[in-house]
Amino acid sequence: MHKSGFINIIGRPNVGKSTLMNALIGERMSIITNKPQTTRHRIIGIISDDNYQMVFSDTPGFITDPAYKMQEAMNSFVFSTFEDADCMLFVTDTQEKYEDDDEVIQRLKKIKIPLFLIINKTDVAKPEEIVALIQTWNKRVKFTETIPISALEKFNTDTILKLILDLLPEGPPYYPKDQLTDKSERFFVSEIIREKILIQYKQEIPYSCEVIVEEFKETTNNKGKLTRIRAVIYVARKTQKSIIIGKDGFAIKKLGTAARRDIEDFLEQNVFLELFVKVKDNWRDDDKMLKHFGYQQ
Repeated sequence: MHKSGFINIIGRPNVGKSTLMNALIGERMSIITNKPQTTRHRIIGIISDDNYQMVFSDTPGFITDPAYKMQEAMNSFVFSTFEDADCMLFVTDTQEKYEDDDEVIQRLKKIKIPLFLIINKTDVAKPEEIVALIQTWNKRVKFTETIPISALEKFNTDTILKLILDLLPEGPPYYPKDQLTDKSERFFVSEIIREKILIQYKQEIPYSCEVIVEEFKETTNNKGKLTRIRAVIYVARKTQKSIIIGKDGFAIKKLGTAARRDIEDFLEQNVFLELFVKVKDNWRDDDKMLKHFGYQQ
């Protein structure tokens, strides 16, 4: 008997969904920073064995009051996960507050498939606080399982996998058994660059940037394989372009060095990385640009 299914991870920004995804898959599928809205797209990670295949989906955090069409599109990624899952993981943490009439809670109450409550960051909470949270949440929503975890410390994440496997329906594999994700190498390269932007720059700058890999070419030189990458960082205003570049190009050079190191680790070969900055006014509300960046069909 072979089991298979789609397991979708939802929750607000910055509760540790991407950290959990990476811990479950055992690979770095999603970028992680301490800033909210780090994840912008729906990213699939796949665990396969001879007898089962689990297809996990990491989604952006639900934004209560979206300010741009981009954020509305991010919310649509979240709500699409309510429609195609065999199992749902709702992630919260020990500091989050929800009102009973919150839209996410109302949607959770209607779920008919197995629904797990994942309480993250328990390594920084007292046991009695965790017990109180479990009681409060289970009064609100009928969860199939409740699992306190620390995704960062990988505490109790194995328990999640075991419980999911017990509940997975019988079915065929949906992807080749050696496939880890549905995203391309180009996508992950652009995400690595965007992660470094989130880390290096402050305030609104990271949220005004999008990265597109325009050239990805494998070549060879006297040191062996070399991947040549040309990426464009789009910003929403001219003033942001000068900040990204920095005085005498110092900031973008620093960014390129940090990104290249991680890209080389990811691709396991030498990389020649070129970064360019272009201004596209208010791209976060531009339907054509959002489609180009993969936010709209």
